[in-house]
Amino acid sequence: MRDHLLRSILIGPLAATLAGCTVGPNFKPPVAEIPPAWSASAGPLATSQASVVTTTPADDAKAWWTSFDDAELTALINRAAAANLDAKEAVLRIAEARAQRDIAGAAAWPSLTANASAQVNRLSESTPTGGLFSKIGQFPGLSGVSIPNPYNQYQLGFDASWEVDLFGRVRRSVEAAKADSQVSVEDSRAVLISTLGEVGRAYIDLRGAQAKRQIVTENLATERDLLDLASQRRHAGLSSDIDVVRAAAEASTAEAQLPTLDRQITVDINELSKLIAREPGALRGELDAAHPIPPIPPVVPIGLPADLARRRPDIREAEAKLHAATARVGVAVADLYPKLTLGAEGGYQSERVSTLTSWASRFLNAGPTLELPIFEGGRLRATVRLQNAQEQEAALDYRRTVLAALHEVDDALAAYDADQARQVALGEAVARDRDAVDLAKQRYASGVASFIDVLDAQRTLQQNALSLAEGQAAVSTDLVVLYKALGGGWS
Repeated sequence: MRDHLLRSILIGPLAATLAGCTVGPNFKPPVAEIPPAWSASAGPLATSQASVVTTTPADDAKAWWTSFDDAELTALINRAAAANLDAKEAVLRIAEARAQRDIAGAAAWPSLTANASAQVNRLSESTPTGGLFSKIGQFPGLSGVSIPNPYNQYQLGFDASWEVDLFGRVRRSVEAAKADSQVSVEDSRAVLISTLGEVGRAYIDLRGAQAKRQIVTENLATERDLLDLASQRRHAGLSSDIDVVRAAAEASTAEAQLPTLDRQITVDINELSKLIAREPGALRGELDAAHPIPPIPPVVPIGLPADLARRRPDIREAEAKLHAATARVGVAVADLYPKLTLGAEGGYQSERVSTLTSWASRFLNAGPTLELPIFEGGRLRATVRLQNAQEQEAALDYRRTVLAALHEVDDALAAYDADQARQVALGEAVARDRDAVDLAKQRYASGVASFIDVLDAQRTLQQNALSLAEGQAAVSTDLVVLYKALGGGWS
């Protein structure tokens, strides 16, 4: 037994030396195919635009929502970051992944368990062994010798085992688990970016709907003034009943727009309530009063395309997935090689409790176990092919993610520039429409123009004013989308 123990002791250091061998490919961070500059213009399409996009590196210490200079938006963002249920669930997935990482890492350490048992054993006399034991006293020279049946057995002991990581199977498993943990971290960041972006979009949409409601309300008051004017002229015999009917119809049309806008305001408030994990209508008292649409900043630094791989969590997540897939190739390859396990079992066994801990009751089994796969129907090599294919798939997914990110930013830049140019044109149109309405009212009051001219001018003003409000909300929303496409706009 001493020789057996000696061999076991010598095998340990030898196995530890061999454990430095790790099969399978080593992960190399992929190089993203990123152009040197954005294809969309990084600047305004018109000199009169309010916001200029530059390739100056973004200030990661500054949260993107602070660029709107809206205290209510900042408060909602902070509350959503702390309370949103999707974000909390993503954080729990990080905890799950880290627990899986620790489980994988535990395989690199020896396992040791203690045991204690008390059993009553009886051998069947109908079996060869049991029959022999029951008749052992009948053999010559063994008269009076008997083996108790049934008999008691008490045991105190331990079991120890350690898989020597000869070819890096355990190390590759831990490497894959660590990469999976990083995937969960990046996924949590992506969820947070998406959640806060949705808060920004819903808030801007709410302020846009409130601005349009205010325009419709002002237009309704104007339509009612025109109805009074038409009624006065009819009583004075200066116009016909048709002018009064048309004025009343226009006032009713304007009034009919209010319920739709009220519904949109309610939907936006409920959406914001949901994003901060509150019940419907919880923010009604806080957000019901109209406030201006959050203005865009004069300068928006976005950096260069090369910054995307550092800033976008989905790109970092795709890279971590590729890392995990590469490590699992090593796990599959290591399964093709022998597996060495060092094991030991020892303790005390006795028929009586009184002698259980005596020196004579000790027992020990120790030694290495070597497992070598010989035939398993091609399962192991098929697993290697499977993991290689999944690694190639992860590499393609990384390239796809980078390409999608580039397109997303470029599209957001184009929308931001185009909507600003549209807003400038609409602002000029609204200013001219107001002059046209004033002139039409004066001409109608003087009897020079028809009432239809006044209604047409007023209708055009309302339509363009509503479009201008929509344009202002669209530009601010475009900026939120741009920040989101850039990876959130902060570290």
